[in-house]
Amino acid sequence: MHSSDTLSPTEPPQSGQDHDSGQRDRSSTSSKHPRRRFLLGGAAVLGLAATGTSAWALNRFVIEHVEVGDVTALEAKAQKAAGSSATPATNVTVGDNSYSSSNTSIKIEQVSTGSGSDTITYYVADVKLTNATDLRSAFANNSYGTNIVAKPTTMASEHDAILAINGDYYGFRSDGILIRNGVIYRDSGTRDGMAFYSDGRVEVYDETTTKAQTLLDAGVWNTLSFGPALVNNSKVLSGIDQVEVDTNVGNHSIQGQQPRTAVGWVETNHLKLVVVDGRNEGYSRGVTMTELAQIMADLGCACAYNIDGGGSSAMYFNGSIINQPSNGGERDTSDILYIANGA
Repeated sequence: MHSSDTLSPTEPPQSGQDHDSGQRDRSSTSSKHPRRRFLLGGAAVLGLAATGTSAWALNRFVIEHVEVGDVTALEAKAQKAAGSSATPATNVTVGDNSYSSSNTSIKIEQVSTGSGSDTITYYVADVKLTNATDLRSAFANNSYGTNIVAKPTTMASEHDAILAINGDYYGFRSDGILIRNGVIYRDSGTRDGMAFYSDGRVEVYDETTTKAQTLLDAGVWNTLSFGPALVNNSKVLSGIDQVEVDTNVGNHSIQGQQPRTAVGWVETNHLKLVVVDGRNEGYSRGVTMTELAQIMADLGCACAYNIDGGGSSAMYFNGSIINQPSNGGERDTSDILYIANGA
């Protein structure tokens, strides 16, 4: 955003003023302090620029912009119109690292590899569903827009989640295809995305080759728009350490050994949700994008996709975060993926 403010020229003398005296005074001032006037003028311009930049940054990164104020109501209306409903679960059992019901099985494992400064620690949630639509999304504050954030535990508890991971931080960008819980929120194809179908299929796809309505009509229930795609056709994709994730604010390859979050699909209704801790030498250094892809492939994923990571990487189970986020605690983010207690 550019400021339209301009500095006014020197006012002419008022009627009745001594023109010669006025001209002499201005000339004298100019000749005595040309450097001061230059510096003051420069400072004023810089001040205006800084003010404009600050206002832009506040608007872009801080101020909430709510487009939908009651997401739950909107999604419930859409699902009622579509005639969609899930079969209630029975025989619900919650263990220290597991959950089971007549519809769902979740098993969580902590894995550590390497030693010393090369140690990597990550968490794998093996998820098997009967109803693919039991994998749901939730937005911070039950609102859709930009700069709307909350802690993953807050979002998870509000939706009675048994398992949750951080989402793709949709609120940081204004592009991509965004379908959540069967509702279209954004239709601006930009990058490779991941699509979850209501029949239990999952695929990585090129957003620029389709439209949100086309995907919805084909049965897509959720999409993710972050990237890159890690695995496709059971093979690790090449060149993924150099992929640019965002081009809207400076980034943005996400190279190096970092905390990561990924979603993988093994087969119909069978998912792997993975959170890798990092930036903590001796416990977990984090992984490169290619290392993350190899983890997902080794877990048997036919396709896998990277989502928001770094300090955002978090896995929630039965009331608390179970990994060790690199910020020393949870980072506020815009969305989660979750499975409800009772699914």
